[in-house]
Amino acid sequence: MQIYLDYSATTPTRPEAINMMHTVLTQGWGNPSSLHEWGQRAATIVEQARMQVASLIGAPWHESIVFTSGGTEADNLAVMGVAQLFREPQHIIISSVEHSAISEPAKLLENWGWEVTRLHVDNKGRVNPDNLKAALKDNTVLISVIYGQSEVGTVQPIEEIGKIARSAGVLFHTDAVQVAGRLPIDVRKLSVDLLSISSHKIYGPQGVGALYVRPEVELVPLLNGGGQEMRSRSGTQAVPIIAGFGIAAELAAQELPIETPRLIELRDRLFSQLADVEGLIPTGDLIQRLPHHASFCLKYADGQKISGKTIVRQLNLAGIGISAGSACHSGKLSPSPVLTAMGYSDKAAMGGIRITLGRYTTQADIDWVAMVLKQVMSRLENRFALVTK
Repeated sequence: MQIYLDYSATTPTRPEAINMMHTVLTQGWGNPSSLHEWGQRAATIVEQARMQVASLIGAPWHESIVFTSGGTEADNLAVMGVAQLFREPQHIIISSVEHSAISEPAKLLENWGWEVTRLHVDNKGRVNPDNLKAALKDNTVLISVIYGQSEVGTVQPIEEIGKIARSAGVLFHTDAVQVAGRLPIDVRKLSVDLLSISSHKIYGPQGVGALYVRPEVELVPLLNGGGQEMRSRSGTQAVPIIAGFGIAAELAAQELPIETPRLIELRDRLFSQLADVEGLIPTGDLIQRLPHHASFCLKYADGQKISGKTIVRQLNLAGIGISAGSACHSGKLSPSPVLTAMGYSDKAAMGGIRITLGRYTTQADIDWVAMVLKQVMSRLENRFALVTK
């Protein structure tokens, strides 16, 4: 038996998206910028996908969707696209639990003389909107706060943050890669100016994402050339995977009312079954949380012989796929910056694990994984007891 529970890292491409991509590869392979029939056929496919993606996030203007190579490029375009509007360094605000696609561009801006404020979070990983108000300055030009934290599952008060940003006249971006297709999104209600999403998190193909750009918001493009994507992202569009993204977005929107409560029920069942495991400490906000997301910190993590990767390897031997904290850091034996920002020690921050559910996860999967994880933790606790005697 093999059970995949790493849906926050990537999701399997759904058959409908694969079928659409095959159709486009064989029948709609023209260049969307060409004026002849082949080109216009491809252009129609791209615009259809743009409308499908816009609908998923409640964007009334499909022209506000800029296709990118994924969530990372969308995040970079949001941050650097705003920053390059200014000749002199300004001030931006991010949270201390951002994905590296935001935190790394912020470091780059600091090297260029920009001031970056990193908002503290509580021990559940949530930003306090009052701290945001206090951090605003006359030269603040951008706020970027992640919507749903991929490592610990915490959902931020984005609507409240959006209102603060809008009343202050500051542009507001949120990375909604983990939220899209799992919770309802309405960009107008959230008062966001920029919002990033990714295809392969919603059962679409890898290699394509999108940045929502509110009309009248100006960005400097990262890529210059032919002026595609409303002059925001030059380069011939990858029509097949954009089409697959569109289908995945449309189906995600349709399935949301049923799939979200189902995932919440499975997530809570997992938390409940593991509640008596002393060595597993739940991380993140258990209420304001992504519906598909469970995460824990190992009580016995020592940063050397026992870490989150220890559990990942043990479960992998049992045919179960999970991750050690954020997938983007899972290859490095170093403290999770997200957990350290939440107040965990360096040793504890090496003991994070993440179990994320998806459309193919069943109740039987949850029960089996809980049983196996209990056995693994029991062996680990015995081992720890022997070492400490």
